[in-house]
Amino acid sequence: MKKTSLDLLIVAIGAFAFALGINVFVIPHELGEGGVVGVTIILYYLFQWSPGWSSLIINMALLAIGYRLLPKKTVVYTLLAVALHSLFLHMTEGWQVASNDLMVNAIFGGAMIGFGIGLIIRRDGTTAGTVIIARLMNKFWGWNISYALLVCDVLVAACSYFIIGAEKLMFTIIMLVVATKIIDLVTTGLNPQKSVTIISKHKDEIARQVNALMDRGVTVVNGQGYYTQSSVDILYVVVSKKELAMLKNIVRATDRDAFLTIHNLQDVFGKGFVDLQQS
Repeated sequence: MKKTSLDLLIVAIGAFAFALGINVFVIPHELGEGGVVGVTIILYYLFQWSPGWSSLIINMALLAIGYRLLPKKTVVYTLLAVALHSLFLHMTEGWQVASNDLMVNAIFGGAMIGFGIGLIIRRDGTTAGTVIIARLMNKFWGWNISYALLVCDVLVAACSYFIIGAEKLMFTIIMLVVATKIIDLVTTGLNPQKSVTIISKHKDEIARQVNALMDRGVTVVNGQGYYTQSSVDILYVVVSKKELAMLKNIVRATDRDAFLTIHNLQDVFGKGFVDLQQS
């Protein structure tokens, strides 16, 4: 119950930040947006239709189409996020900041929107619309959520060219890129995890030092070199970004000819990281 309450609070904060970014930085300066919000902004510029109501109607229709493909928890949190986002769009209508610099508004608008969407996604929700499409692309095709979202949003934003013009469209694209980076930052955190594979003739010494100095587990995977046809043991280690430098120093000091590959990880569950039961 405590975790669910915290999730709902964070989703609400995310929905408020998202709405604030639209009403404070986007609409007053006639910028575009991506996804369903981009469509509602175009409708607002053309017909003065309320973005709050337009967003609610379109998002609910899309959610009705895609809800079966999403976990029940995600659907519930999405319903909350969509409803609150529409409510906050009404509540913050007319809010502005004293800045007419399009670059400043594009950067801060993107940061605010990305922060809001990132919070919602981090708690397993979506803002419906293209976020649902992006999550499905991630689920079935393995696309990074933020970049799948960027592709969908840029396509929608491009349609606003005929209304806001080329210059403001370019600032809109800058805003979408900023939002994408902030979504990545919020969803993966300031200290993303890394997976490291190490091939070395001194694997035992490296593994011993990783256990002793870093208190990290090491997995040994059996492999075979194709050219030499000789067997080789590969070390697999998962560390945080701030621990990566120490791991490199251990390998460098033990075997300067070692071979390393390093990959970014989106989520890590298990001992020493996030408890799977609390995810």
